[in-house]
Amino acid sequence: MMGRAKIGVIILAAGASRRLGFPKQLVEFKGKSLLQHSIDVAELLEFDYRILMLGANAKKIEKGLDIGNFTIIINEEWELGMGTSISKGVSAALNVKSDLELILILLSDQPFVTKEKIQELIREQLENKMPATFSEYAGEVGVPAIFSKETFSDLMTLKKDQGAKKLILDEKISFETIKFEEGIFDVDTAEDVELLKQME
Repeated sequence: MMGRAKIGVIILAAGASRRLGFPKQLVEFKGKSLLQHSIDVAELLEFDYRILMLGANAKKIEKGLDIGNFTIIINEEWELGMGTSISKGVSAALNVKSDLELILILLSDQPFVTKEKIQELIREQLENKMPATFSEYAGEVGVPAIFSKETFSDLMTLKKDQGAKKLILDEKISFETIKFEEGIFDVDTAEDVELLKQME
């Protein structure tokens, strides 16, 4: 399925988890950290290039992590927000693999993302050839999301706390969506962690 296009993947894991009080990337679910889960899922697919964006608590997070085929990029400007990680990640990917046609963006705190859901996202993108395909949950769109090369320049100019959804809000790109209702659950607070433990 993926052999028809050159696809890169970026996992965003640079945030400080201020609301939680400790790195949410290291929260454990079913025997592994949330970040390790995202890495492991991505490793099941044949991406042409893999980037893990770290920032706050990078050394602590990296310790004991099996990054597989991922390349770690440190976002020294992580405090400025997600937009800096996206722009730096896309730039770094293209510096190494200038022929990438698509880039998938994942988060480090979505415990229910699966290989099958990512495959569905990629398949939708390849079939419809839109500028982007987002996940949809609770009536909103978000990540995981995949972007075509026509959007790369826009992604690289995102600023500070702007996420990729900024491109939609600015009506810069058209897009498709796939349903991923479990995607609404991420980890931001101690209550989220407690709820996650109950779902093990």
